[in-house]
Amino acid sequence: MSEMGVYSRWWLRLLAVFTALFGVATIKAGGSVLFGDGEARLAAGAYLPFVVWFNFIAGFFYIIGGIGLFQRKEWGAWVSASLAIGTLITFAFFLIHLFSGGAYETRTLLAMSLRSSVWIVATITAWRLILRPERQSAGLA
Repeated sequence: MSEMGVYSRWWLRLLAVFTALFGVATIKAGGSVLFGDGEARLAAGAYLPFVVWFNFIAGFFYIIGGIGLFQRKEWGAWVSASLAIGTLITFAFFLIHLFSGGAYETRTLLAMSLRSSVWIVATITAWRLILRPERQSAGLA
């Protein structure tokens, strides 16, 4: 495997730190709804428990994935891909609920869009810079 360029290394580390911090924020937000007082649940509005549970559990994997990306480990790329797929599946179930006329919060739609985008970008980046760095250095990526 060839050595990544300075820009690529910087970008991957920035992404890794962002995803890990995003994981901490996700755990905190989901935990306050799932385990907090009734006030936190009321403030969450018409939340969907399966979405909150998925995001809460995924938050721990965000941190693990961020560590793997920071260390440029192949397993970090696979954690990213798994998170992208899991988030998209959860988002699809949320959209089915939404289009079936179920109650929802607009912020859930926005948050799931953001989460999906973050993990798709992380997966593409990890693929290009960790799993396929020789293509990057050859100008083929």
